[in-house]
Amino acid sequence: MKAVVCEKYGPPEVLKIREVPKPIVKDNEVLVKVFATTANAADARIRGAVFPSIFNLPVKLAMGFKGPRKKILGLEVAGVVESIGKNVTKYHVGDQVFASTGSGFRGYAEYVCLPEKSVMTIKPSNMTFEEAAAVPHCALAAYYYLRKGKVGEGQKVMIYGASGGIGTFAVQIAKAFGAEVTGVCSTANVELVKLLGADKVIDYTKGKITQVDEPFDVIFDTIGKASISDSVELLKEKGMYLSAVHLELSRIFEGIRISVKSSKKVIGGVASYTTENLIFLKNLIEEGKMKTAIDKTFTLEQMAEAHAYVDTGHKKGHVVITVNQEN
Repeated sequence: MKAVVCEKYGPPEVLKIREVPKPIVKDNEVLVKVFATTANAADARIRGAVFPSIFNLPVKLAMGFKGPRKKILGLEVAGVVESIGKNVTKYHVGDQVFASTGSGFRGYAEYVCLPEKSVMTIKPSNMTFEEAAAVPHCALAAYYYLRKGKVGEGQKVMIYGASGGIGTFAVQIAKAFGAEVTGVCSTANVELVKLLGADKVIDYTKGKITQVDEPFDVIFDTIGKASISDSVELLKEKGMYLSAVHLELSRIFEGIRISVKSSKKVIGGVASYTTENLIFLKNLIEEGKMKTAIDKTFTLEQMAEAHAYVDTGHKKGHVVITVNQEN
């Protein structure tokens, strides 16, 4: 089968298309014929070894020093179950599924074997494979943090980075929870964020965000670029600042200081993904409350080009990779 292999850390050009053995399904696994995957910022960071300095050594100890031990990257897929192990009861041949591949990666290939207990479920009936492939990683992260922030009916929520992979889903999920949503993005992305349902949109290129009509209950920084101290000033008492990118040492210490010395809380950490949460998101999609914003689509052979585009930092929503073609 064809797969994109990352032999060493580096620029997008290190990604090479190769013929590799097709995986053999184990007793507790399903073999998925992959129709679509994504090139997202997390994959790009792994490929480029873009790790925070204080975590560089432990991450490379876990993942590999000169290159990733798991050569086939790809954190999320959508496809069709081609075969199942003898102990599998939850899925059947022909099921259309979408899944997070987790720490095993392997999504950049024509086929992937996933344990039955993976973060996986039946694909939303009203989504294409390309649209569904972009959901498991970013939408699950958005849902995790918004739940951490206890976002609910009538709350005022700011989404910083509202046009990005996590941000586009966060706007829609917060709206589904009944919040009043203010999106923050660049000029070029204002209309997209409005289309996703944001009640208000702030263009950060027009100046520092220091004044708002009313303080926010929750500020969710999806890209790790908002100033924590400036953001906290925009929060109500007992408000929460959520950070999906919370690994720089200075930001960690600043968050701890604020959480200890005030009623406002800074919450970061690594998001956890569950099948239960993926099913919740699937239901939102089928109810028409969430959709995928696709910026560009590439083929598996164009993976290096797709990663180069992600590296620009200017993608809107999601960059999707078409792998196998539907019959």
